[in-house]
Amino acid sequence: MTTRRGTVRGAVPADAGRCAEIYAPYVRDTAISFETEPPAAEEMARRIAAAWQQHAWLVLEDDDGEVTGFAYGGPFMSRAAYRWSAAVSVYLDGARRRSGGGRALYGALFERLAARGIRTVLAGVALPNEASEGLHRAVGFQPAGIYRRVGWKHGRWHDVAWYQKDLVTDWSPPA
Repeated sequence: MTTRRGTVRGAVPADAGRCAEIYAPYVRDTAISFETEPPAAEEMARRIAAAWQQHAWLVLEDDDGEVTGFAYGGPFMSRAAYRWSAAVSVYLDGARRRSGGGRALYGALFERLAARGIRTVLAGVALPNEASEGLHRAVGFQPAGIYRRVGWKHGRWHDVAWYQKDLVTDWSPPA
């Protein structure tokens, strides 16, 4: 899918290195991710492959073919009854934030997940993070609650706000 922000496409193992580069500052320098060590390219390749088993992992490329962001869906919880819901995340290269890339990635991701039978997506936002909260509201997420003091990173406790978005309007039993 080509947008005015670039091309959104399915991630492949060759994208793992660039995804790791984009993600590393979020892990090292912020509480946006609760990981404490940036994953290597090999681990990102494993995550990309795992996401494609039941969900999706997408990348955003600029006009020069450079990956500038990624978004993915994965299991919300491990119990079988949750299989119609997915946890989602989006990450952009630091120079590309607030450029519309997050919206483009999420829009394409939601289409892919809905096609795979996912009915509800959920996103956790470590607080404070006004930019992420704004993005999630802008693409149709609604606040679902806050987990208080659930993550310790960079010398302090962090709350996580949860956001929820329905991808369907038909709530009949799943096929």
